[in-house]
Amino acid sequence: MNFRIIALAALMVSFALTSLAQRGSIKGKATDLRTNEPIPFASISIDNTTINVVADINGDYLISNLLPGVYNITCSYIGYKTSTNFEVQISPAKQLVINFTLEENALEVSEVYITASPFNKTDESPVSMRTLGSAEIFRNPGGNRDISKVLQTLPGVGSSVSFRNDIIVRGGAPNENRFYIDGIEVPNINHFATQGSSGGPVGLINVNFIREVDFYSGAFPANRGNALSSVIEFKEINGNEEQFSGTAMIGSSDIGLTIETPTGKQSNLIFSARRSYLQFLFKALGLPFLPTYNDAQLKQTFKFKNNNVLTIIGLGAYDNFELNKTVNDGVTDKETIDLNNYFLANIPVNKQWNYTLGANYKLLSKHGYATFVASRNHLNNKAIKYINNTGDEKDKVLDYVSEEIENKLRIENTTYKNTWKINYGAGFENALYTTSTFRRIEYNGEPITNDYDSKLPVNKFALFGQVSKKLVNDRLILSLGLRTDFNDYSAEMNDPIDQLSPRFSLSYAITEKLFFNFNTGRYFQLPPYTVLGFRDSSNSLVNKINKVKYIQCDHLIGGFEYNPTNFSKITVEGFYKKYNDYPFLLKDSISLANLGGDFGVIGNEPAISISKGRTYGIEIFLQQKLSNTIYGIVSYTIFRSEFLDKNSNYRPSAWDSRHILNITAGKKIKKNWEVGMKFRLLGGAPYTEYNVPLSSQKEIWDITNQGIPDYNKLNEKRFKLSHALDLRIDKKWYYKKYALDLYLDIQNIYNFKSDAAPFLNVETDASGQKITDPSNPSAYKTYLIDNTNGTILPSVGLMFEF
Repeated sequence: MNFRIIALAALMVSFALTSLAQRGSIKGKATDLRTNEPIPFASISIDNTTINVVADINGDYLISNLLPGVYNITCSYIGYKTSTNFEVQISPAKQLVINFTLEENALEVSEVYITASPFNKTDESPVSMRTLGSAEIFRNPGGNRDISKVLQTLPGVGSSVSFRNDIIVRGGAPNENRFYIDGIEVPNINHFATQGSSGGPVGLINVNFIREVDFYSGAFPANRGNALSSVIEFKEINGNEEQFSGTAMIGSSDIGLTIETPTGKQSNLIFSARRSYLQFLFKALGLPFLPTYNDAQLKQTFKFKNNNVLTIIGLGAYDNFELNKTVNDGVTDKETIDLNNYFLANIPVNKQWNYTLGANYKLLSKHGYATFVASRNHLNNKAIKYINNTGDEKDKVLDYVSEEIENKLRIENTTYKNTWKINYGAGFENALYTTSTFRRIEYNGEPITNDYDSKLPVNKFALFGQVSKKLVNDRLILSLGLRTDFNDYSAEMNDPIDQLSPRFSLSYAITEKLFFNFNTGRYFQLPPYTVLGFRDSSNSLVNKINKVKYIQCDHLIGGFEYNPTNFSKITVEGFYKKYNDYPFLLKDSISLANLGGDFGVIGNEPAISISKGRTYGIEIFLQQKLSNTIYGIVSYTIFRSEFLDKNSNYRPSAWDSRHILNITAGKKIKKNWEVGMKFRLLGGAPYTEYNVPLSSQKEIWDITNQGIPDYNKLNEKRFKLSHALDLRIDKKWYYKKYALDLYLDIQNIYNFKSDAAPFLNVETDASGQKITDPSNPSAYKTYLIDNTNGTILPSVGLMFEF
């Protein structure tokens, strides 16, 4: 879409609307963290202004007549630690609701305010926790409003190839992460997800819903299970409580609408829908695949007496992936034709839909609250592939249909008593995995056919508890947690003692601004359903017979945190992760931890729980929140990620990029202009060469149509390091009850080309027939197609807030 056209349209709209800017407002409530009681006469102020109001006797406040823009809002009261909400966006389109929960200070004070850490840090997770606000997500250069890409700027977070959203945390595989929205687990946050893993090319969550994101790369609280590398908590805003409002958005790849409205005196709704037109762009660019995605999201909030709250969320997607069979029409360049033909020969036609529906009821009491969570999620994944895309049954090499259905219930209670915090609860999950699988593949050098149906019900159980205690006038915080997960899949997973998961955290304030933080814990994760439900030709659950177990990972983390100002933070952390009982895939003799950064399905093959690995490294993190006009983040991680190969030698894992550097900075300029940049550097990831003699065998190539890695040389090769610079420019216009935001987001502005594994292909003659290798009549003649990633990718978007 032409940038000049969008800019002209925006200017025309700006002149058509009234030129008098309308003021915005904020309202909310101040309450005690421990008792949930209102804090009468709390002070609420706008940083860097003279604006200050005092809450009423019920703790309610209102700040009106605010010029539109971004502000930091601070709440304080004598004897409590102050709390700041950073970068709150004020718009005339709607009234914002910002609630504060203040923590009472242990010291007996009557005339001073105690300042809390300006950055989120919980008793359970004083280390390896980062928080991103909505403004940081919106403006992230190169992020294009995609949350996964924004998370990749945090320390320890790597990525795979540039067109995917895999989140690789501290050298762990993408399937080691867990996602929650308002306390409700969501298995996947991307379109075109890889079943058995996570990630995909396009984010699913609408950033207009997000208030902030808490990212845990360690020190997971006991009420969050089934994660080895990260837990990511998305906290959503509530719908507009006063009037109907919304945001219409049109970008380079999709169009969407978000609406907010009160639905009663004590209830509100926020709903969005989005439709892509990426397929038209891809066809115009001459790409061999045409993806289409659709998604919808909602949140309904009900408030009851005593501030009890019921939250209902919904998230769903429908994705379609087709081939562009006319991609070579009019193309004369042989290299382009070869590359297009390779993709056409290997990419299946794929359809996928998924949804999550959940409810979270928070019941407040005098000294805490109880939480009741119920949810259901469903994934349906279909893929089909024919040799040469003929559609003829005799040429079929893949016909895959699978469903994953989970019904979940979690009950927990949180109590505050003096300097103690106690959380405990239980969880139950009923899951059903089904598949109808037909695959023609290579196995141990021979072509074979997998043809089976599988139906696998699994009941899962969890018990957890965590106790935290403040000592030495709140300078020392200790937290001890214990969790167990077990299920009825097999005897190896049915004993809760085998999956006991203890964890311990410590935080000590050396000075008012300098902290030492520490955590150690043992965590467990269930292998993917694709592993658990795999069957052989006799219809046996192969991996149940093979005694597959929970994956175990032990963490050891320690570091220092220094807060020079209320708006800045510096941390240095070291980490060590030790893996045991990872599924070891017998077909390829590699760990499942080495897979997951590609499309399709992983794990549906024989496996045993013998794989061991380790990751270790150091992270440095510097963050400057927006205090006036400048903000920025710098993070650097140096690490190793290694797993044992079939000969019990440590080899680099597929995620062992070793160096991750991110620099993000921006500045707000007068008249509502904003400019930001992001520089990202990744060390070269390892890769495995092809087994050319095996791959080129006619009976093998005719069913695989691609090179087979030589896992005897597992990850012996390594790419060069890659880097890119992204730029974003925003301009906002504010009018009476309306707002416009026009942005230009340019990824890889200097057009860096990164290396990727070459493709092995078979030579063909002028008529398209495969050429036999003259020296080996049973094999085809092969060659390598160079493969590079990276291009300048501009994105233009226009958001209309009403």
